[in-house]
Amino acid sequence: MSSSYVYTSVRTPFGRFNGALADTRTDDLAATALKGLLDRSPGLDPGLVGDVFWGNANGAGEDNRNVGRMAVLLAGMPVSVTATTVNRLCGSSLDAAMMAARMIEVGDAEIAIAGGVESMTRAPWVLPKPSRRFPAGDVTAVSTTLGWRLVNERMPAEWTASLGECNEQLREKFSISRERQDEFGARSHRLAAEAWEKGFYDGLVVPVPGADLVRDESIRAGTSIEALAGLKPAFRPDGTITAGNCSPLNDGASAVLLGSARAAATIGRDPVARIAGRGGAALEPQQFGYAPVEAANDALERAGISWDDVGAVELNEAFAVQSIACVDAWLELGLRDAEVVNAKGGAIAIGHPLGASGGRILGTLAARLVESGERWGVAAICIGVGQGLAVVLENVA
Repeated sequence: MSSSYVYTSVRTPFGRFNGALADTRTDDLAATALKGLLDRSPGLDPGLVGDVFWGNANGAGEDNRNVGRMAVLLAGMPVSVTATTVNRLCGSSLDAAMMAARMIEVGDAEIAIAGGVESMTRAPWVLPKPSRRFPAGDVTAVSTTLGWRLVNERMPAEWTASLGECNEQLREKFSISRERQDEFGARSHRLAAEAWEKGFYDGLVVPVPGADLVRDESIRAGTSIEALAGLKPAFRPDGTITAGNCSPLNDGASAVLLGSARAAATIGRDPVARIAGRGGAALEPQQFGYAPVEAANDALERAGISWDDVGAVELNEAFAVQSIACVDAWLELGLRDAEVVNAKGGAIAIGHPLGASGGRILGTLAARLVESGERWGVAAICIGVGQGLAVVLENVA
C-alpha cells in the first residue's frame, strides 16, 4: 500500500445561525468550497479526480439527493467525476477524508477530494409519513437543525438525552467546573480572533458569492471570562453549560485535496502532510463527548507514535466540558502541553456547521504543522450517538 497525503484545503467563513450565509443554499455552499479548492491548483485537470467524498449530517433539505454529487455539478467539474455523501453526523467530513485516503492508499485513485457542508439555518422541518391514509389527528413538524428527531421508542431514554444534558452528565463525571469551561470558551474566542488578525486564516478561507462575510461570524474578539460567567445555564437550571462555553449553530463548508506521492506532478504542487494514522471509537450514546480520547489513542498507535511526539492538536470544540475532559485524558497519557490544542481557536468561537467541521480541523491542522515546523499532529472530533474519529498527520512540507 502507498501513502496518502493532504495537498491543500479551503473552507468558507462560518456564518452564524440566521446570519450572513442564511440566504445561501446548502448545495451552493458546498460548491463554493469545492470550486475554491480546485482554484488553489489551477494546473490540475478536475477530470482526473478519482472520487469526491462529501460529509453532511442533516440531509433533509437542499442537501438531499447526494449533496456531494450536487457540489461537483454546481462547481463546474466534469460530469464524469463521481461523488458520494457521507453521514457520520459531526464527524462526516473527517470520515470523508479518511475514506478518500483509503481509496488512494489501496491504489483505486491517485487523487481524491473530501469535504463537507451544513446549513443549520436552512435545515427544514420534517413530518413523519402517516401509517394509514388520511389520518384525522394533527401532526407535529420536527426541526432537523440539531439533535435527535423522530426517536424510536425502543431506544433507552438515557441514550436520547439532549446533547447539552449529556455534557452536563460528563461534567459531573469528571468534576469539571463552570470556571474552567468559561475560561476555555474565552480562550477559543481570543485565539481565533488573534489568528485572523495575524493572517493565519487568510489563505484557508474563500468567500461565498453574494454574501457579505469575510471572517467567521461567531467570533467575539472581546469575550472575557467575566462576561461568560454572567450567562445563564442553557440545559439545567443549576447547570454549568451556557451559550458561551459550547459551540453555536452555524452554516459553512470545507474541502481537502488528497493524493498519492506521485500525484504531485499532476496536481502541480507538493503535499504538506501525510495521513499517518486513523482511529475511531464508540461509547454509550450519552458519552459521545469523550469518544475522541480513544479514537485519537487508536490513531496514534496506528501511526506508531505516542502523545509526547505530538506538537499540534485540533479538537472540535462541541462543548468546553467535553474538550476539557479529552485534553485532561491526553495530558495524563503524555501530551506535552494543553496549549498545543486549538492554538488558532476552536469551534466555540469559529463555529460548528456539523458536516463541515471535520474538514476544517484537518485543514487547520495541516496549516499549523507547516507554520510551526512540528512533525506530528492530531485532528479529533466527537460525534453524536456516542462516536469519535481521529486522524494523525505527519508534516512533510
